[in-house]
Amino acid sequence: MLLSEMKDGQSGIIVCVGGNSALRRRLHEMGILKGSTLYLEKYAPLKDPLELIINGYHLSIRVEEAAQITVDNVK
Repeated sequence: MLLSEMKDGQSGIIVCVGGNSALRRRLHEMGILKGSTLYLEKYAPLKDPLELIINGYHLSIRVEEAAQITVDNVK
């Protein structure tokens, strides 16, 4: 499942971070790494961006960037 397809309050484990090399590097620098557990706290009122909790901190990313991240074990 893609991160952009998750609903509010779901959590999962990152399986793959896609996109071009610049985007992938930027996401890795923000802590979005394969094997990390994340929690989708909420979407903004207009559904872009979305707010994650990953590695103990809050992170907001665009939905188009979230569509490059594959997540597994969604609960």
